[in-house]
Amino acid sequence: QVQLVESGGGLVQPGGSLRLSCAATGIIFRRYAMGWYRQAPGKQRELVAAITSGGSTNYADFVKGRFTISRDNAKNTVYLQMNWLKPEDTAVYYCNADLGSRQYWGQGTQVTVSS
Repeated sequence: QVQLVESGGGLVQPGGSLRLSCAATGIIFRRYAMGWYRQAPGKQRELVAAITSGGSTNYADFVKGRFTISRDNAKNTVYLQMNWLKPEDTAVYYCNADLGSRQYWGQGTQVTVSS
């Protein structure tokens, strides 16, 4: 059974930082591209950052310079370091594992940026 379990969300003030983690089980983690998506109320889910099986990364323009995605294949975990958070970053953040022919989603973790 495939599971992606996110953690690390919460309430943070503008300008603060959070680190999200996504632990994967039931897949050969190193083969999958991993991504973080987010969905704010009333909006579509959007890509935040992604990392390939080889470690190449790409970011949405709205997080470049603030967020960093990384992976630890030994721990079957992908991370999203979020710095300089803004109120508009408030959303549910989802982890995604993508092998092309199949993909899986986590249950999401809430990130709220507010003073």
